[in-house]
Amino acid sequence: MQVLVRDNNIDQALRVLKKKLQREGVLRELKQRRAYEKPSEKRTREAAEAIRRSRKQARKKAQYEGLLPMPKRKPARPRRPAAAPATAANVSTATPSA
Repeated sequence: MQVLVRDNNIDQALRVLKKKLQREGVLRELKQRRAYEKPSEKRTREAAEAIRRSRKQARKKAQYEGLLPMPKRKPARPRRPAAAPATAANVSTATPSA
């Protein structure tokens, strides 16, 4: 997994890394491995996950076949324009006026 740091903006790179880790399920797996999980609890959890996956797959198939309405799309967020670099022309110096 790789995250690029642009303009020495480490905060943004950390946000991107956390989002990638969350999508991959790494954080959930780390949390599960902190404590011992009994085999019966593991079977129960895995069965629930399998049910969740199969229901999601059936829902997607029904949406594709037109039996269920498609989910509403989120409106695209407007992109912020890139900040112009500070130059001597952009920087004004305060001069006392008489």
